[in-house]
Amino acid sequence: MARTQKNKATAYHLGTLKAKLAKLRRELLTPSGGGGGGGVGFDVAKTGVARVGFVGFPSVGKSTLLTKLTGVYSEAASYEFTTLTTVPGVILYKGAKIQMLDLPGIIEGAKDGKGRGRQVIAVARTCSLIFICLDVLKSLEHKRIIERELEGFGIRLNKEPPAIIFKKKEKGGINMTSSVSMTHLDLESVKAILSEYRVHNADISFKCDATADDLIDIIEGNRMYIPAVYVLNKIDQISIEELDIIYKIPHSVPISAHHGWNFDDLLEIMWQYLDLVRIYTKPKGQLPDYSQPVVLRKGQASIEDFCNNIHKTLVRDFKYALVWGSSVKHNPQKVGKDHILCDEDVVQIVKKI
Repeated sequence: MARTQKNKATAYHLGTLKAKLAKLRRELLTPSGGGGGGGVGFDVAKTGVARVGFVGFPSVGKSTLLTKLTGVYSEAASYEFTTLTTVPGVILYKGAKIQMLDLPGIIEGAKDGKGRGRQVIAVARTCSLIFICLDVLKSLEHKRIIERELEGFGIRLNKEPPAIIFKKKEKGGINMTSSVSMTHLDLESVKAILSEYRVHNADISFKCDATADDLIDIIEGNRMYIPAVYVLNKIDQISIEELDIIYKIPHSVPISAHHGWNFDDLLEIMWQYLDLVRIYTKPKGQLPDYSQPVVLRKGQASIEDFCNNIHKTLVRDFKYALVWGSSVKHNPQKVGKDHILCDEDVVQIVKKI
């Protein structure tokens, strides 16, 4: 595939090969039949409003970082593979409880099962955010290796799901529509990819200039789109000039886990990438409670979501809500269940009598 020239004549051939590869990878990752369990020490109960996983090679400072941030002791030593199980910790930041997981170090070939890499990456798939921990004294090739391992396991870092609508049907063949000009795919290459999945009747609508890989991701339907921050550790051992260069790496935060340097920046960027919304409650005739916000995910921050987060029966008795904050035009404003809330809004629920 790497040697094949990319043009319209080879698009069909390349699309078929990519679809075959994706199917083979899926079979490797999810072997049929029974077998051993997932392994002791990898399944951790989810707590808090979000989960952050520390992924990286052995001895890059993941355990030290978890200990400094959460106060939970995770064994750290000068030899590799000190952490052999998932070590959980919880940090309270801006009123939100966020779970942090120190995962065992992965090695090249982790996606194929080397060094229990599959179990480690399987836990990473459940995270809301991934901290990819790197040693600034080592080659940036490590960054590419970790990205490749996570991509191979169906994790898409710092990407949005492609705007493709795919629906199977009983008959009528392949019907393809697009609202943008397509430079990577045409009807023939789309048919080639779909035929590999034995799909011969489907409606497919492209709202972006998608590639063959994007289409395969949508058909597979098991991809996880997770934001990632590159945590560049051990900056206490490099010069200011080298630090200036490191700052230019996208989605990165240079820190020193040992000395606790630049943790404020790291936590602020973590908050931005998690995209959380804090909502304060206001009982009738009282001041708002700013000590314990209800924390919701952006995109799931309607009044209905807010009520369900407090108690399931609240929606049943809901009459209207009074909202103070940036999501309304005047304070307070009477709103219904579908109103979308913004960060640091204050809400008072009025129930049916």
